Amino acid sequence: MKNANRKFKLGMHSYTLHLSGLGESWGFQSEGKTYAFEKVIDLDKLMDLAVEEGIEVLHITLVDLDNDVSPAHLAAVKANAEKHGLDLELNVSFNAPSDPRVNATIEEALEIGHAIGATLVKFSTDVEHPHPLSHACMCPEAVKQMADIVMDFKRNLPTIEKYGMKIAIENHCDLFADEVVWMVKQLNHPLIGACCDTINSLMMAEGIEECVRKMAPYCYCVHFCDNRVFADPDGTHSLGCAIGDGDVDVIEVMKILREQAPEELDTIDLEIELPLSGYTLEEGREEELKAMRKSIRYMHEVLGIGVRGR
Repeated sequence: MKNANRKFKLGMHSYTLHLSGLGESWGFQSEGKTYAFEKVIDLDKLMDLAVEEGIEVLHITLVDLDNDVSPAHLAAVKANAEKHGLDLELNVSFNAPSDPRVNATIEEALEIGHAIGATLVKFSTDVEHPHPLSHACMCPEAVKQMADIVMDFKRNLPTIEKYGMKIAIENHCDLFADEVVWMVKQLNHPLIGACCDTINSLMMAEGIEECVRKMAPYCYCVHFCDNRVFADPDGTHSLGCAIGDGDVDVIEVMKILREQAPEELDTIDLEIELPLSGYTLEEGREEELKAMRKSIRYMHEVLGIGVRGR
């Protein structure tokens, strides 16, 4: 059992401010067209904001890099992060269903991550399950896709070892907890672990606590989310909110992670997805910033995460 009082750096997934054009524009691809929110906060401003708010790690995507992967630009990003005293983590997908700007191959992601000095590269696999979904865990259709991905990671082990970056495979609304663990076990490498998103399990009809308990012993990365879950005449809904305001027992989640996660997990990445309904875009951006700041305070003061929580 790990130290129940162990400390973590406070990170933030840039998607927390996605209405400002950061991270990824989710849910806006249709009829062959891709829509994205205008970028009103760039990576330089995000780094300044992180320092002001006590964030120590930024979990960023290719969108935040403006999809400019030229050596000069990536070197400038690395230097700017170092100047701000920030660690960087890179988040990529193989085949994102909504925003293809975040897509990269394993080879590409490793090179980009190394160039910006990332400590970790997180992968969304975008595995497709057949319907009905609720009992599709480890079904043949999914296992075939996962096996191909495992073999692709194995081919890239020399580069992973050369660069020494941690690798994390996420339950990104496409993998059951058992499937992520299966992939990590198949790879059986000290640099490769899991990324547990604390809300994505709902998309797979899994319980949150069950998912966290299964994944915690393999976690190298965590997307720390909270949501309100409720039902109305239109159905059952899960809406993002500030950490501590929702129906996820975030105190229990942190207890599990402190006790069971390996030492490779040294950062907890805040992630929020607020509903836009009922707001103008400008109001939504303001609400995101408010929820971000409220969450940071909660994680510092209640959960003891980050330099200001120590």
